[in-house]
Amino acid sequence: MPIDRFIKERKTVWQRLEELLQLLDRMTLRKLHREEVRELGRIYRRTASDLAIARAESRDPRLINYLNSLVIRAHGRIYRADSTGGERIRDFFSRDFPRTFRRTWRYTATAFTVFWLFTAIAFFGTRHDPDFSEFAGISPFFREVVINHRTHWWEDLNEASQIGSSQIFTNNIRVTFYAFALGAIFGVGTLYVIAFNGAMFGAILALTYRAGFGNDLLLGFVISHGVIELSCIFIAGGAGLLIGTALLMPGDLSRADALKSRGLEAVRLIVGCIPLLVIAGIIEGFISPQPIPAVIKIGIGLLTGIALYLYLLLAGRNG
Repeated sequence: MPIDRFIKERKTVWQRLEELLQLLDRMTLRKLHREEVRELGRIYRRTASDLAIARAESRDPRLINYLNSLVIRAHGRIYRADSTGGERIRDFFSRDFPRTFRRTWRYTATAFTVFWLFTAIAFFGTRHDPDFSEFAGISPFFREVVINHRTHWWEDLNEASQIGSSQIFTNNIRVTFYAFALGAIFGVGTLYVIAFNGAMFGAILALTYRAGFGNDLLLGFVISHGVIELSCIFIAGGAGLLIGTALLMPGDLSRADALKSRGLEAVRLIVGCIPLLVIAGIIEGFISPQPIPAVIKIGIGLLTGIALYLYLLLAGRNG
């Protein structure tokens, strides 16, 4: 369809959406008439569809920027303006966070791939030569403790579970924050954090295997909390890459508009990870290092992983 005809046929709808948004600047959503509320939802969805068409078929950046701004404003007023604090939190975790995860899964998948690629490189490199672990940030002292003293170093957390859990939670938050925030360096910082942590993970696993008790670590300690913990790192990495690609590849939008749009998505991902990190820290501090059968720890890891991904993949689909 010619762009002039496209604009002519749809501009009345866009203008009506602007009028309704101006009304909402002066009153709450609940004070609109029922028909106006229905109309708002209907033309919001139509405008979002028009934005998708404009992005696919139009090369007019002014039109795309206009529609993108209109859709963002409408989305914010429809889903947030009239909610109480409790309703906002409920809506965020029941709808916004899992939907955002599904929309941005390619970025999370990229972080997942980078992490496991460097895990594999560090694991096989360290299995072949323990000195290779230095490239993954493993100190010679730690390497000596693991290989020569053959100690179950992870079980030291049993001596003070509360302290261990607090340290673990703090470290998880730090890694998640870095993976997200360093996306501002055009995504390079995010890739570095993901790759470095993947390499460190692989090197530690390899050193532990060389010491002769890898199964205890891999199955008994890591799996119980690792599914949630690593998922948060991948999601945070995806959020950082959203920021980086908005700066490098804004598409039809200006960099400012792309950063605003993808930045909102990235923030949703990070906020959604916070309670997940709390759960992972509690499991890692209080359950993972305990001398209980590995099958129980594996069961906890599998159950929490299944629950997490059922939530991320299914929640909010009917709302």
